[in-house]
Amino acid sequence: MAGGLVGLLDDVAALDKMAAASVDDVGLAAGKASVKAAGVVVDDTAVTPAYVQGLAAQRELPIIRRIALGSLRNKVLFILPVAIALSSIAPKLVEVILMAGGTYLAYEGAHKLLHALRHRNGEHHEPAVAVGPEAEEATIAGAIRTDFILSAEIMVIALKEVIDEPLVSRAIILAVVAVVITVAVYGVVALIVKMDDVGLAMAQRDSESAQRTGRMLVSGMPKVLSTLSTVGIAAMLWVGGHILLAGAHELGWHWPYDQVHRLEHALPHEGTIGGVISWLTNTLASALVGVGVGLLVVAVVERLPSTKKAADAH
Repeated sequence: MAGGLVGLLDDVAALDKMAAASVDDVGLAAGKASVKAAGVVVDDTAVTPAYVQGLAAQRELPIIRRIALGSLRNKVLFILPVAIALSSIAPKLVEVILMAGGTYLAYEGAHKLLHALRHRNGEHHEPAVAVGPEAEEATIAGAIRTDFILSAEIMVIALKEVIDEPLVSRAIILAVVAVVITVAVYGVVALIVKMDDVGLAMAQRDSESAQRTGRMLVSGMPKVLSTLSTVGIAAMLWVGGHILLAGAHELGWHWPYDQVHRLEHALPHEGTIGGVISWLTNTLASALVGVGVGLLVVAVVERLPSTKKAADAH
């Protein structure tokens, strides 16, 4: 009896070790998948604060909370089941979808780059606070719809990294990625949105150092948002281009990525400095592909009849 109990305890201990190892594996895989989706995450973080500009301060966090819940619902209830089903039934289709998403990222990045170069910063949209709750609801719904596209891209990028994992592990990893990225993105967004309020409160304190810090925060946040937007554009072009290069290679068209690898090997690639040079070479090549494909898609989209009508209406 005692021997049976000891054996049972040994089995429980072994299962506990296996479970701990599985949790570590899931955490590691989720971390890798999240890093791969970083370009889209940066853009998501850069885009979202615009949805609460012009709103009363007390309404900012509730609206961000609602958008965050909508984003999590997008990822877990809609995108995750479809991604898992596709990865089981037609894994090659995941690559095609990923490349379609990469093309969209390149298009968005190129479109925003052209927008910045053309200096169209004078456009003005009436804030939701000025036109009542219905417009606010429409703004939230629009933000969640936009998030759906970015969330789908994040989840498919993450899926590509774990597609060889067992089905259950794959689902758990993607669920972890969905929660972690949503919390991280909208946590940072909330921090960014409220930072000027924190700065304003500090500027009203008696301490001279607090006032100075407060003024720096208030005056610095527009620059932070502008920098974040620029980084977001660069990240979209880089990630979009890399997805297209790697996807073409995966689907059998090896020439484009082979040229990048040849260029990497033609440059110093030994040691730490060589590794940095190789990474920069790959990143620059990916960004150039992203810019090229993005500009091509922008040119096509701008010539569509519906786009021309919208431009004429404005």
